Amino acid sequence: MTKSIAKHLRLYREQRPEALRPEIDRVASLPLLLAAFREVTGWSLQCRRGPKPIHPTESTWSAPVDPGVGDPPGHVTLDPVRSASAASQSPGAPKAVRRLASALSGLVDELLETRHALWLSEAELATGVPVVARPEERKHLAARLQAVLRGGADAVGCHAAALYLLDEATTLLRLRSSWGLPPQRLADPPRPLPTALADLEAMLGHVVVLEDTGLFQQWNPPEDFPAAACVPVASPTTILGTLWVFCNARRDFNDRETNVLEMVAGRLAADLEREMLLREGVNAAQLKQELAAAERVRLGQIPSVPPLLEGWEVAGGTGPDSRLAGNLFDWFSLPDGRLAIALAAASGTGIEAVLSATTVRTALRSHAPYHRDPDTLLQQVNATVWQGSVGDQSAAVACGFLEAKDDRVRYTCAGKINVLHLRTADWQSLATPSVDLGKESETPFCLSQRRVAPGEALVVYHQGSGIADLGEQRLTHRDGLAETLSGRLSLPAKQLAALARGWFDANPPHMPHRSWTVLVAKRTDS
Repeated sequence: MTKSIAKHLRLYREQRPEALRPEIDRVASLPLLLAAFREVTGWSLQCRRGPKPIHPTESTWSAPVDPGVGDPPGHVTLDPVRSASAASQSPGAPKAVRRLASALSGLVDELLETRHALWLSEAELATGVPVVARPEERKHLAARLQAVLRGGADAVGCHAAALYLLDEATTLLRLRSSWGLPPQRLADPPRPLPTALADLEAMLGHVVVLEDTGLFQQWNPPEDFPAAACVPVASPTTILGTLWVFCNARRDFNDRETNVLEMVAGRLAADLEREMLLREGVNAAQLKQELAAAERVRLGQIPSVPPLLEGWEVAGGTGPDSRLAGNLFDWFSLPDGRLAIALAAASGTGIEAVLSATTVRTALRSHAPYHRDPDTLLQQVNATVWQGSVGDQSAAVACGFLEAKDDRVRYTCAGKINVLHLRTADWQSLATPSVDLGKESETPFCLSQRRVAPGEALVVYHQGSGIADLGEQRLTHRDGLAETLSGRLSLPAKQLAALARGWFDANPPHMPHRSWTVLVAKRTDS
């Protein structure tokens, strides 16, 4: 049995390529340099490939060429051109000559090291070439794969070829492309991987050659041909499947032919990965457009014109990481002359958070004209959000009503919203955390009322999705912001909001995102 295996079945183990070393004899200017050295010093400096000789016959000095990229590719030797007695009488020999030879050896080292670094960097830069679909590339992937299979089979004198790829679960091998086989083979069920012994052996990095498949049915070749060969199809990081070639007569495959098959398999892997990269690139471009559209929607929801309400100034701001977050502030006038102000921080991130915040904003604007109190307004908005979601949408929301020439602010908070009352002499925290909007179908919200004297301000803010759970850090941020703003109440509301933005940027919490939103309502003297 051993003899028959050796005669009719061979496994070629893939050998790892040896690391290339810089070749010392490829330095084109080196012969001219050595000739000049000999002419000036009267000593022969030679650069030789290979290891340093153990017993040099004539050399008086020798050093390896070591550019630091592996084993030294060679060594330099210093030999006398004239007799030793004459050489010793030379004014520069031997100490100065050795020093010069050592310096030249160092230059050769640096040159070889630079060439090696350039070789590596150019290969790395090649991976940065964008993968784009050329306008003239009309041939479908199926036609390209079949053309590669046909070319590979012809190159090794075979009559058919097939490409089998693994499924996502890596349990089945399905025929994805073929040449020389009946078209109906593509409709056959996939082959179970555990019984495909030849494919399994190939995926280990071997080339499986069946010179006479009739003697080795236990290897379970996929087609009934007298001879076949199987090679792996893989990228540097992923095993994709196997390539089979079939012959109508018993035959052997030599080293050159197996190398050709491995190159064909590499071409197939490159085509497959390129197609996947193209699809990923198209999907990424579409996603980028969707994200940009979502960002435009969110920015369009933020009011840019300050409200005209006698006795009040209102302004707001958001953080740099809030572009695709569910944080927003809003104000809008009601039919009876009141001004509604709101701040919302929806759960989640990205488009999901933007959609949730948009839902809350739309519900607030729709229901506000029909409610005198912000607590009943939030109850109605909560019912709308609850009924319109699948149970995973929630938001922290603060809503308040302002009236012209009235120092009273009626407001209600849902979730962990921070509210500060800034006075000229001190400040006070009014935060009363409650259940987020949308968490429960029926949630009572507390109505609060605050008198704001001229020159005082209410600051409503939400900082990040997790700052409310950071305990002492949350209190430190609250106190720092309040102390910063309470001493600047002479500034208008817009500048107070900008000052809060600068403070948030300078004192971010220990979280991955700087997502914050602030709303300032200041009572003026008029």
